[in-house]
Amino acid sequence: MGLFDKLKNEFIDIIEWIDNTNNTIIWKFPRYQNEIKMGAKLTVRESQVAVFMNEGKIADVFQPGMYTLETQNMPLMSTLRGWKYGFNSPFKADIFYVSTKQFIDQKWGTKNPITLNDPRFGFIELRSFGSFAFRVTDAAKFIKEIAGTDENFTTEEVGEQLRSMIVTKFTDAVGEGNIPVEKFAANLEELSKLGKDKLTEEFVEYGLAITKFLVENVSMPEELKAEIFKYSRLNALDMNKLAQFNTANAITDAAKNQGIGGAGVGMGVGFGMGNMMSNTMNQMNTNMNNQGTNTPPPPPIIQFHVVVNGAQAGPFNLQQLQAMAAAGQLTKASQVWKAGMANWAGADTQPELAALFNNVPPPIV
Repeated sequence: MGLFDKLKNEFIDIIEWIDNTNNTIIWKFPRYQNEIKMGAKLTVRESQVAVFMNEGKIADVFQPGMYTLETQNMPLMSTLRGWKYGFNSPFKADIFYVSTKQFIDQKWGTKNPITLNDPRFGFIELRSFGSFAFRVTDAAKFIKEIAGTDENFTTEEVGEQLRSMIVTKFTDAVGEGNIPVEKFAANLEELSKLGKDKLTEEFVEYGLAITKFLVENVSMPEELKAEIFKYSRLNALDMNKLAQFNTANAITDAAKNQGIGGAGVGMGVGFGMGNMMSNTMNQMNTNMNNQGTNTPPPPPIIQFHVVVNGAQAGPFNLQQLQAMAAAGQLTKASQVWKAGMANWAGADTQPELAALFNNVPPPIV
C-alpha cells in the first residue's frame, strides 16, 4: 500500500449503507484500520437507523437523515470519550446500520404435534403452519438482546428463535381461545389474531414488532377427524329422525342376511322401535283424554347426562337416549346421571333406561 492509499484509507468522511438484499437486518460499516474524521457526512436512509458503539457500549443512534458528525450531535459519544470542550481530531467507533423495514413472508410451523386437552375429545394432537412478518423497532435493544456484534446479521440467524417462540405462544393462544376444535378450519382469521396478540409482548422484549401473523392451516389425525364428523352430525340431526334412520338401516342390513336368523334380527329391531313409538302415541292420547276443565301439569321430563368418549354430554331425553342406544353410543355400562342422583351410575341400574336396551338387538355372531 502506497503512502497516498494509506492516508486515504485512514480517514473516512462519507458513511452510508446501500442495502440491496432482502434478508440483512444489521450491517457493520467496515472500519478496519480506518478512522472517522470529525465533520464526516453520515447518511441514514429511510428504513434504516445507524447505531454508534464506543468500546463495546452503545452510544448515539441516528434516525433517517443526513448528518455532519460533530460533538454537538453526538452527545453520548462525546460523554463517553470525554469531549467536554469539543474535539475535532479523527476518532474510532463501530457503526452498525440496522434495517427497520418489514421482513415479510417468514415461514413458521410445528416441527412436532402440539398437544391440547379438549373437554369433549380429551388430549388431541394438532399440527399447524403459516407465515409472519416483523420489523426492528428498537435498534439498540435488538443489538443488545439478539445480534451482539455480528457484522452481517440476517433473518435466517434470528428466524429459528422466533419460530420456536411462535409455536409456544400459538399453543397458548389456541388453548385460551375457547374455539371448538372442530371449528379451527373455519376460524383461521381469529386464530391468527389470537396468535398475534400473544406474540406482540414477546417481540417487544427483543426490540421487534410482529406486523403480520397468519395461520394458514391446522391439521389433525384422521381418526380424530372421523370422530369430530360423527359428533357434529349427531348434534345437527333431529334425534327422532336419527332413530328412524338408524332403525331403517338396521332393518335393511338385517334383511340382506340370508336365513331366518337375519330376518329375526331385522324384525326385532322394527318391532322394538314400533312398540316405543306406539307407547309414546298412546301416552299422548291418554293425557289428552284425561284433560278436564283444569288442565293437569305435564309429567316431568326424564333426562340423563351421559359420559361419551370420556366427557360429560347431555342432558338427553328418553327418545334421544333410545337413538343413542340404537347407534351404539349408549350401552348398559355407560355412566349416567340425572337430577337427584348422588353419583354417576351404570345405565343398566336405572329403571327408566332398562327398556331401552330390550329394544336393541344383540351383536351378530
